[in-house]
Order: sequence, then structure tokens, then C-alpha cells
Amino acid sequence: MATSSIHPLVGLADFGHDPWWVIGIKTLLIFVILVLLTLFNIWWERRVVARMQHRIGPNVNGPFGLLQSLADGVKLALKEDIVPKAADKAVFLLAPVIAVIPAFVTFSVIPFGPVVEVPFSDVRTPLQLTDMPVAVLFVMAIASVGIYGIVLGGWSSGSTYSLLGGLRSSAQMISYEVAMGLALVAVFLYAGSMSTSEIVEAQDPFWFGLILVPSFVIYVISMIGETNRAPFDLPEAEGELVGGFHTEYSSLKFALFFLAEYINMATVSALATTLFLGGWHAPWGIVHIWPGANEGYWPLLWFFGKVLFFIFIFIWLRGSLPRLRYDQFMAFGWKRLIPISLLWIIAVATIRTVSLEGGIDRRFLLIGIGILAVLLLVLFFVGETAESRDLDETAGAATGAAGTDGTAAGGFPVPPMPAGGAVRGAARPLSFESTSIRQSPTTTNAAPAREEI
Repeated sequence: MATSSIHPLVGLADFGHDPWWVIGIKTLLIFVILVLLTLFNIWWERRVVARMQHRIGPNVNGPFGLLQSLADGVKLALKEDIVPKAADKAVFLLAPVIAVIPAFVTFSVIPFGPVVEVPFSDVRTPLQLTDMPVAVLFVMAIASVGIYGIVLGGWSSGSTYSLLGGLRSSAQMISYEVAMGLALVAVFLYAGSMSTSEIVEAQDPFWFGLILVPSFVIYVISMIGETNRAPFDLPEAEGELVGGFHTEYSSLKFALFFLAEYINMATVSALATTLFLGGWHAPWGIVHIWPGANEGYWPLLWFFGKVLFFIFIFIWLRGSLPRLRYDQFMAFGWKRLIPISLLWIIAVATIRTVSLEGGIDRRFLLIGIGILAVLLLVLFFVGETAESRDLDETAGAATGAAGTDGTAAGGFPVPPMPAGGAVRGAARPLSFESTSIRQSPTTTNAAPAREEI
């Protein structure tokens, strides 16, 4: 194992030489790590949200309640498995599998660390299953296959609610995949490669999350929308769609959808760590204090620490922000994120070309990047269009002018407001009119006839 302060570089030439048993061990470890990480993330989310809401959270099963997720998973798998009569049974059973397999496959090109020695052998191998010149595009392509599982799951259930949930989810995920892909173009321009291992090496010593701040912000927003997490969990909005695309699923098939969602959270977090936060490199300053921080198996600590940082952002947003309206969410993706991403790509390409050709001082380039980054961040939250203002005003007017059926012309369907405004205090007691059984003329005339008989 290397003893110098400079870790061995990892490149495409280091892959494709592993023995079959090393490949098998890597595959098994990735599977086990993702399953254990899912169990931990569920427990961690429940504990963090409980602390934010002044509750205790799971603390009974196992130390600190760590076995609560395992107990819930076993209980869910042993529940009755129900298949609706109107469902397309073959597609209904296949959809959860289509959703969960891509979630595992995408981790095959994520770098966990540098080249290391396998214990009890003389084999040296990178802490990564495989890599390729277009590894990031491979991740995007495989992740998009998971959308088919959600769409087919909603369609095959034979339920209107599930179909609506599948359509909303597919539209949302496709829309935010576009913004996510555009956010990564600037990373490719600076790294000069689409290989994940080479992108990690290109961030030594400066992380792309600081150099390309707008791309980093756009990616973080897009990855939350891509994974259907609050406040962008419109496909699973309980108050609107009962349960979304998985309304008719139960037992182990529902658990597979649940597993796919949490693995996708880990996948986008690992991709954000790889592309923007230096991957498995130690944070600044640690290498100067500890020269071996980026050697051996220690980079696993830095990598999973950064991944858990992004997982915490998911949990924090879920416990803090309310759910957005669906039209606002889609308009934000198509009218804000995608246009700003295109402008940022043009700016980065121009600055990168000028910088490589040496036509301008680097200090002015950095100043220009900073000014442009500030302007783009301001555009995220400032500058509401007249169209959106009119839309909100119409919706507000509809609230006051709604009829007894809860609808108003030109506005969104809203519940009717009380005549005197919002009611405070105890609810008004219910009163029922006294009813009596009235005999119809037919009954009155028929009674004597029966008596005569």
C-alpha cells in the first residue's frame, strides 16, 4: 500500500483486470451496503423528523431503535399479497422489479476510493466496480429506466388513482432529469471527461461544487424532484391521490418500490458527492495534517460522510417545507431551471474556451464567474412573472368567490369559505330536522283494501 502523501491516480486503465472473485465480492458488497444504507436512512429519517417535531422516534427495537427498520421490513414482507382483479398481472408483478433493479445497477460506476490492496492477497484493485468513458451518461440512462417501472405499475393496477399517480410521476421525473442532465454539462466541460473516476481526480484540490455553484444548486434541486421526495412528492400526495402509483400494491411488491426510492436517494447523493464534492477525497486541510487521509480504505469514511450529508438535506427538507402545487412545480422546472441551465452552459463554455486559449487574465474570469453565479441564484427566487402573479390572484379571487360546489369560473377548484370568514373556536353544533313517516296516497288507499280482503 502506498505510503506517500499523494494517492495513486485512478484512471480508465485500472479497470478490466480484476479476477472474477474480486468482481463477485465487489458486486456483493455494493448490494449489502445499499440494503444496509436503506435500513439506516429510514431509521435516521424517522429520528431526525421526530427531533424536529419534538418527538422521540423509534427507540425500542435494538440499540437506539436501529432494528426498527428491519422489523418494519419483515412485517411488510409477511403481509397479505393482494392483486386486484382488474390488474394486468404480469406487468403488475414486473413493475416493482423494473423500478428496483436500475437503482442497484447505477452504483456500479460510483468510485468509493483509490486503488487499494485486497486483504490476504497481492491483488490491487480500485474501490469501484467498473468505469467507462461515458459513466455519467450510463447512470442517467439506467436511472431513466426506473421510470418505466413507475408508469407500468400505475397503469397495470387497473385503478384511476394509480394511473394518475403514474402519469404525474413520469412527467415530473422526465422534466427534472432534463435539468439534472444540463447541470452536469458544466462538470464535463471542466473535467474534460465523463468518467466518474477521472472527474474525481479532476477535483484535486478544488471541488466543482465551489467552482460551478449554479450547476451544484440546480443539481440539488433536480435530484430532489427526480426522487419524488418532499416538497416535490406530488406523485405520492396522500391528500390528492390516496397513495399515488403504488396505491394497489401491498406486501413485498410495495416494499420493492419503497426500497427503490431510498436507493435512488443514495444514488443521486453519491453522484452529487462524486461530481461536486470531490468524491472520496478528504476535506480541505485534513491532508496537510494527516498525509495518509486519501490512502487505503480511509477514503470510504469521507465518501459516506458526504453521502449522508446529502441524505440529511433530503430529511431536513421533508420536515421543513410544505408540498408545492403541481403546476407551480412543473413551471419551476421548465421555466426556471432549464433556461438558467442553458445560459450557464453557454457562459461556462465561453469562459472555458477563453481560459484555455489564454486570451484573458484568470482573475477577471473568476470575478465574472462570481457575478454570473450571483445573478443566476437571484433569478431562482426573484422576478416573479406577471403570468404567475395573475394566476395566483385568480386563484385567490376564486377562494372568495367560490360557490357551494367549491368551484369558481377562471380559477382553481377551491373549497367554499364560510360567509363570515374563517370560523374560530368550537364547531357549530349539528341540528337535524324532525322527520316523520308520511304515507303516500297509494299506501293510504291500499290499506283499507287489504283490510277488506
